[in-house]
Amino acid sequence: MKTSPRGVRRFLPLLALCGAFFLPASLRAAEAGWVSLFNGKTLDGWEQHSGKALYRVEDGAIVGKTVINTENSFLCTTKTYGDFILEFEFKVAPEMNSGVQFRSEYYTKETETVINGTKKRKFPADRVFGYQYEIDPSPRAYTGGVYDEARRGWLADLKENKAAQQAFKKGDWNLARIECRGDHIQTWVNGVKAADLKDSLTLRGLIALQVHQIGDGTKKAPGEEIRWRNIRIKEL
Repeated sequence: MKTSPRGVRRFLPLLALCGAFFLPASLRAAEAGWVSLFNGKTLDGWEQHSGKALYRVEDGAIVGKTVINTENSFLCTTKTYGDFILEFEFKVAPEMNSGVQFRSEYYTKETETVINGTKKRKFPADRVFGYQYEIDPSPRAYTGGVYDEARRGWLADLKENKAAQQAFKKGDWNLARIECRGDHIQTWVNGVKAADLKDSLTLRGLIALQVHQIGDGTKKAPGEEIRWRNIRIKEL
């Protein structure tokens, strides 16, 4: 059968659409502006600060493991980010506290600074501080809330957000989303809105994976683990 030029012209857009659909997911994500922060194999592009928790790569995920006698630990990006959408999946041990920092910082030497024009705070060298997407499998269920690590404490807990508290899946993989646009910060857990706030204290900084300290191990045994995978960002 002979196809007319008009028929060919009508067919070409459909062919292009089909070709786009069958592109590898990584290429489709890149075309949409998404960039992977973790290659699934190594910790290239990341560096550890503050504490001595153990980080490794296993089965396409970054694994953070608690150890005794150390402060909170952070595996940080080597690049800073301002306005962005960040998505990642995580799976956390039932009794472990963790989080993901964003727009966060650290000083290379001990530094005293004034927060919000009134409160003085002294930061040890290498201590990571800033906004944190809380990961909290405890009965409190604050996963997706925003905590200001080492500075002001809770900016948005989930006391009044029952839908977000119930969205977290204990013992399973969860999907997190963080959006930062100027002073507007929003978070989601498994597609459910968790936090929505305005805050302009820090408008650019690192992203970091936290393993919370457990002291000397008398109250909580070492060896609990959290896993992160499919970590990707879209700068705005």
